[in-house]
Amino acid sequence: MKEYKFYGWQQADIPAVAEEYRQIRDPRHLYDLLSGIWCAETCAPRMRETWARENRTLGQCSITAFLAQDIFGGEVYGIPRPDGNYHCYNVAGGRVFDLTSEQFGEEALSYEDNPIQMRETHFAKEEKRLRYEYLKEELRKKCFCHA
Repeated sequence: MKEYKFYGWQQADIPAVAEEYRQIRDPRHLYDLLSGIWCAETCAPRMRETWARENRTLGQCSITAFLAQDIFGGEVYGIPRPDGNYHCYNVAGGRVFDLTSEQFGEEALSYEDNPIQMRETHFAKEEKRLRYEYLKEELRKKCFCHA
């Protein structure tokens, strides 16, 4: 099996629960697809100047986690960060996975006792909602998923 660097990749074997995404085998497959989509335009604006292909998951957490929730169900949780923001990750099908954890390098993140994140709160910021919609549309194009 191919090795990944994102948190929880070894157990990220749950299938898509959303019919429109049935072509996506599991979170590892989603990661592979998104690796060709993540870009400076999908990165959080405050981090764009430091975004690079070598660190493609930088600034992609919330939009990626909510898209993964669309596909695999479950909940999105947030790890509190020193700047007052939250780093988002997924818990679905009894599995914890964080498709964008690589952006933190060797920093150890705690995936326990974190608050649930609500898309309504995150997407109240129009720029974030637009980045999510762009990511979702590009994924549909890539995997021929139907709305």
